[in-house]
Amino acid sequence: MSAYVCAIEIHLDLRHAQSLKEKRKVVSSLKGQLRHRFVAAIAEIADHDDRRRATLLCALVGGREVQIRAAELERFVEARCPDGCRFERNLLSLEDIHA
Repeated sequence: MSAYVCAIEIHLDLRHAQSLKEKRKVVSSLKGQLRHRFVAAIAEIADHDDRRRATLLCALVGGREVQIRAAELERFVEARCPDGCRFERNLLSLEDIHA
């Protein structure tokens, strides 16, 4: 069985957030849901001081099914972000990482 890491960069549009506190509440809740539901490692990597945007990096590990889980994760995020979001997805095999 081959092992894969799927890295998903998630760019959130939070234009309706009125403050950094409101943004952090939304982002923290979403991160917790993604960890629990998808067993994902996730971190906020950019836009820390911009109340209207957030950039998260999410990693999924497993076999070929990580691509299916990644698509499900993206749909899950889209359903919870009415202002919009976009994704950048990279799939790496264990061989790619060792190279």
